[in-house]
Amino acid sequence: MGKLDGRVVIVTGAARGQGEQEARLFRQEGAEVVVTDVLDEPGEALAKELGALYLHLDVGTEDGWRDAVAAVKAAHGRVDGLVNNAGVLRFNALVDTPLDEFMEVVRVNQVGCFLGMKAVAPELADGGTIVNTASYTALTGMAAVGTYAATKHAVLGLTRVAALELAGRGIRVNAICPGAVDTAMSNPARLDPDADPEETGRALDALYRRLVPLGRIGRPEEVARLALFLTSEDSSYITGQPFVIDGGWLAGVGVL
Repeated sequence: MGKLDGRVVIVTGAARGQGEQEARLFRQEGAEVVVTDVLDEPGEALAKELGALYLHLDVGTEDGWRDAVAAVKAAHGRVDGLVNNAGVLRFNALVDTPLDEFMEVVRVNQVGCFLGMKAVAPELADGGTIVNTASYTALTGMAAVGTYAATKHAVLGLTRVAALELAGRGIRVNAICPGAVDTAMSNPARLDPDADPEETGRALDALYRRLVPLGRIGRPEEVARLALFLTSEDSSYITGQPFVIDGGWLAGVGVL
């Protein structure tokens, strides 16, 4: 028996990274996973491997969400869960951030999360689940990623509001707040066919050994297990909460 047997769950940004691992784990646990992304080639390949449905979805468009929900209902008859995972990261000082760059990040991270909940929540079966990907930076500041941090603070606020508004239908809405995780977002070598991402990952571990109490960067599989917990009945009395998964980074700074 899988923890998600028979449930239909949409995962955005699922072609790689955290979304890919969430899709793999959810399928392993019995879910009918809907893989969505704008990266069609890897997304379609993953869906084929998993025996899942793939949909092209630009999360920042209302029409895209409407069409995606209609396609999921046509294929599976219903929707039971949503994981709003899609996101982008840009590095820049606040005073050097062009408005176009700011709005690009807002469109994907914040508007995408809002539109996903707006489109999917009315179609969710009572007792359904929504998991929004926020960030360590939803709960603290970090220099050079101000736009990203702002959108992730917003995602956390949207999560709490949605949890209150949907509780009457037994729909639970929670947020996961990862610290640094070894995906293409923090380890661009994973996108370079000539690079060794494992070697780069070891270098990142060395960097985070000085920053993170557990002494390493996180793995996307670890984040996927938290998303599974919040999508399954294991978390049946939890809603409106942020769940930090950061190796202890947010706990504070060691001086010795």
